[in-house]
Amino acid sequence: MEKSLEALLEKGAAALGVALPSDGVDRLLAYQAELLKWNARVNLTAITEPSEAVEKHLLDSLAVAPDVAPWLAAPPPPGATGLLDLGAGAGLPGVPLAVALPALTATLVDAVEKKVAFIKSGAVKAGVASRVKAVHARAQGRPDEERLPRARVVIARAFMDLAPFLALARAYLVPGGHAVALLGRTPPVLQLEQASRAAGLALTASRTFALPFSKDPRGVAVFHVEQP
Repeated sequence: MEKSLEALLEKGAAALGVALPSDGVDRLLAYQAELLKWNARVNLTAITEPSEAVEKHLLDSLAVAPDVAPWLAAPPPPGATGLLDLGAGAGLPGVPLAVALPALTATLVDAVEKKVAFIKSGAVKAGVASRVKAVHARAQGRPDEERLPRARVVIARAFMDLAPFLALARAYLVPGGHAVALLGRTPPVLQLEQASRAAGLALTASRTFALPFSKDPRGVAVFHVEQP
């Protein structure tokens, strides 16, 4: 089973155009094994079949590495983080992205304490604990009160609808920062632009793609802070 999961992950990452570190496959599968182990006693995911989890958790997260990498090339300002993952749940997409992008620093936030406990354990298994911080908090757009960092990139996966996510993300972005929304499907550009303007952001890019094996549709949209 392990060898077949390795092959599946390698093939899927290649199909998505994502290059992993030499030990990235092993670390991602160790993280997934920890996730499924914890899931037996903590409700983290409804997906429990390992090959399905490879595609719909690991590859689904890795698919946006090309979308976030350009905005994370430079280190974040002092006191900020590279990536802020809001409503991180089981650490997706933050932990897989930290594996794929070795320079990435990330803060993963969730309001459920048991999920935060898992993220800490999963980050150790993935070999990214030194760069990934898990925080138990409810992000409400008040970073100073919440003691949450601002970030160069704010991301969310299945966290909330687009418009409220963008409004929330705006509060945590550093100047020149980007918000990245993972979507089931990419809405029309006009709808994206309307949501971005309401949040004081501007649409940078959007695209639709399919997961490599199930061909389930996915979308990602990137927004940036408008300059005065």
